[in-house]
Amino acid sequence: MHASQGRSAGLGLALASAFAFGGSGVAAKPLIEAGLDPLHVVWLRVAGAALVMLPVAWRHRDLVRSRPVLLLGFGLLAVAGVQACYFAAISRIPVGVALLVEYLAPALVLGWVRFVQRRPVTGAAAVGVVLAVGGLACVVEVWSGLSFDAVGLLLALGAACCQVGYFVLSDQGSADSAEGVEPPHPVGVIAYGLLIGAAVLTVVARPWGMDWSVLRGDTAMNGAEVPAWLLLVWIVLLATVIAYVTGVISVRLLSPAVAGVVACLEAVIATVLAWVLLGEHLAAPQLIGGALVLTGAFIAQSSTPKAPSGPIASGAGGERTAVEGELPAGRTAF
Repeated sequence: MHASQGRSAGLGLALASAFAFGGSGVAAKPLIEAGLDPLHVVWLRVAGAALVMLPVAWRHRDLVRSRPVLLLGFGLLAVAGVQACYFAAISRIPVGVALLVEYLAPALVLGWVRFVQRRPVTGAAAVGVVLAVGGLACVVEVWSGLSFDAVGLLLALGAACCQVGYFVLSDQGSADSAEGVEPPHPVGVIAYGLLIGAAVLTVVARPWGMDWSVLRGDTAMNGAEVPAWLLLVWIVLLATVIAYVTGVISVRLLSPAVAGVVACLEAVIATVLAWVLLGEHLAAPQLIGGALVLTGAFIAQSSTPKAPSGPIASGAGGERTAVEGELPAGRTAF
């Protein structure tokens, strides 16, 4: 696959992942309003996806022996950590504030790449992050319900840090490919991450106390009656399985920094879907914020990388090292 084709495919997958993740809240809100605890909805989401991915986990069972640390980190951070911290945060601070703090993750990814890995980043990628975060502030209207609950803000920051772990861990296979080592299969990593996340969330959510009767009835969605089981299928298959698979592969085809910026579109997509499906109308500042997020993602993606004298995290992620070159034909970058 040519580098430019890899970037195009990666951008498309990143957008698909943002759309899939963005629909989770729209599908989950009617279930919560019908009587399910938010943490129980999270458990259903992760446990259901883990069950779907169980055959994949068995097929890639060699990962348990060869990559136990990667699987454990992905399950704890990218799955259980993000979900648990975010839902704990919104129990103490407004949803808008928690979402904005969580989506500081792209900026934290750049900080990780620049100061921990000591790899240069382009100015355009940094500008894209700034625009995206500023746009998110408008999308969620952070000024309408700001709270200074220290514990809540720390929990939201914890969700952001766990999301950094998602992008960084998703990029592990790129280094393996550059060194001539067979990289871990992306779908296998996701499958075991979901299994580990489900196990952790089972302890936290305690689903044995859940009101299972809610799933047998209908829920209200903007005046329409929708079967609860159908919303659960949406959350499990689209908002989790497809979202994680496309997201992880996009990180490998782009870079953690660029994929993180594109992932900011999740908030915009969630707001638009809520407008269409739940009747939650967009205000003018939210429309302006959505435009800023899109602009930031475009700038980061279209920036030209510096001449590669070593690893580079930039707005165009297909040519990150002088060693990697082009992606091998007929395979993904994982």
